[in-house]
Amino acid sequence: MITRDAEAGDLPAITAIYAHHVLHGTGTFEEEPPDQAELAARMAKVQDAGCAWLVAENEGEIVGYGYFSQIRDRSAYRFTAEDSIYVRDDVRGMGVGKALVQALLHRATERGFRQMIAVIGDSDNVGSIGLHASLGFRNVGVMKAVGLKFGEWVDVVYMQRSLGEAERTLP
Repeated sequence: MITRDAEAGDLPAITAIYAHHVLHGTGTFEEEPPDQAELAARMAKVQDAGCAWLVAENEGEIVGYGYFSQIRDRSAYRFTAEDSIYVRDDVRGMGVGKALVQALLHRATERGFRQMIAVIGDSDNVGSIGLHASLGFRNVGVMKAVGLKFGEWVDVVYMQRSLGEAERTLP
């Protein structure tokens, strides 16, 4: 498996992976899957900002994707990124998510970010919580019942990991 920068030709697979998560999971709070054009615009926005949108490819097939971008638009947040990871359902638990997060951490550190935040939909999402914890993220809070999806209230878990010099020095 390799991780690489996403390209326009990857968008059909990215769209299908994300649609599955929207329709069947609580890792995202979107309730209607965006179309390929919308995901292309989102990918371009992330890449145009100098951040990474990556895919995991195994034997020529896209098995997952992930990206990071500045967590908020205000300038004071310019050293804090947020990651998002989506893995094809039939390969979950096989290291795809971990490879993507590791690659994103590396790229964000290279780009000068000092903190990475994971905003995980659903406190029952033990896969994503465990994956992030295994890579040094620590739980920094839970917002209880802030989303309503599939007729149930859903929590959001915040996890954080320092990058590079983190808060030890000023950029």
